[in-house]
Amino acid sequence: MTITISRLTPALGALVDGITLADELPQQSIDRLGELLVEHQILFFRRQPLTPQQQCRFAAHFGELHIHPIYPVLPELPEILVLDTHGDFLPDNDNWHTDVTFSPTPPLAGILAAKQLPSVGGDTLWSSNLAAYDALSGPMKRLLEDLTAEHSVVKSFPADRWGADPGFKERYDRAVAKHPPVTHPVVRTHPVSGRKSLFVNQGFTTRIHEVSARESDALLSFLFAHAARPEFTLRWQWSVDDVAFWDNRVTHHYAVADYLPQRRVMHRATVIGDRPY
Repeated sequence: MTITISRLTPALGALVDGITLADELPQQSIDRLGELLVEHQILFFRRQPLTPQQQCRFAAHFGELHIHPIYPVLPELPEILVLDTHGDFLPDNDNWHTDVTFSPTPPLAGILAAKQLPSVGGDTLWSSNLAAYDALSGPMKRLLEDLTAEHSVVKSFPADRWGADPGFKERYDRAVAKHPPVTHPVVRTHPVSGRKSLFVNQGFTTRIHEVSARESDALLSFLFAHAARPEFTLRWQWSVDDVAFWDNRVTHHYAVADYLPQRRVMHRATVIGDRPY
């Protein structure tokens, strides 16, 4: 088995060939994919049909799997989160976000598989928080170095959407109670590469603690816009059975909601990470 890669942008991303994710992979291949993930931040695989069980098996090579407290999951395999969006269930991930940063140990990685796609549209954008941090001036880096920020589950999952359904309200209330706001550094260090990256995102970050509310709003507004600059991003046009495997510690992403009322179905497995520092 010979793994080959093609870089997609200067900032991040590589297309991987020469491997079948549904197979029982040798440890050598798993180790190599782990190295490529750290190097390129997101890996894409074309024509990789996966059953939910195969997707979980592949993801579990990289750590314990997360069960999302709010999003729908497969009843028989709750480690697979189901993103099934259409005219009667509107998407809410059309913003720049890093997955599950409301957790004290946000995910190491996400593995997303395309199951059903609209006739056109439904792309996903990823952005490198490593490249965004590197592009900051020295004085701005020094300002951010010792700052911390609050991340809240309620910002991305508001009660008027997720808690309004009587059949779902108990689960929603339980999830919010179990996940009070958490604090993470504004700049985190990658535990493998040692590189620094921004670690705030529009989906979950509510405020920076060490400055006033007005200063926090202004600084977060700047950082959100800065991290989304085109030179730090890539855009992936999905085909059915594509798989994306990204380093959630140093990226954020945006699911483009331009396909409604058509349907888009994605399956995600999520690998639990460590506490940011």
